Amino acid sequence: MKKDLCSKHSLKEIEKVLIRAGIEIARKGEGALFVISDKINYKRMIKQKISSFSIFDCDARKLLVSIASIDGAVIINHRGVVIDYGVKLGSKKVLKGFGTRHAAAYSSSFAKRTVSILVSQEERKIKVFSRGKIVAQIDALEKEVEKKVDDVHDLLESVGVGALSALGVSAIAPGLGIAIVPGIMLFGVPYYIFKKFNEKR
Repeated sequence: MKKDLCSKHSLKEIEKVLIRAGIEIARKGEGALFVISDKINYKRMIKQKISSFSIFDCDARKLLVSIASIDGAVIINHRGVVIDYGVKLGSKKVLKGFGTRHAAAYSSSFAKRTVSILVSQEERKIKVFSRGKIVAQIDALEKEVEKKVDDVHDLLESVGVGALSALGVSAIAPGLGIAIVPGIMLFGVPYYIFKKFNEKR
């Protein structure tokens, strides 16, 4: 595997890779948790047999999907390097009505400059958490949803909002989301973004 551990990548690029991997995992009926952070408290549950690698390596996707299926979270730094996997996060906060993986995603997203990407095994959805809130939800079973992930990121940048992690919501409730494209729901998104998208179609 080609080593690309020092290259810089934007948070948007890292999110895209992880969301695509999450879609693949969800379609298999499995769950996972990716946490993008340089500083997050966690505890290893298994011995690390795989060295750190960049998620941008040409053959990294298969390995990323494989280690994500192991119980525990996958930790990725802001350069897009997998630094740990199969880890337990210190989940001090509870997300009412959901299980331990949701609680871990929710809890970890409160940490500074941290984005958690959860793959829900039951719902077949990918949920993006930032600052203690769900900012996006992607339906893995939606046709060609991988391509739509790029469209949404590009749209948000074009209206000056930036990556998904920059968004916030006042409450965690699906009813507050705006469906920008079929299969993708953004939360806390101002009306003008929705309007802007419709103008571009």
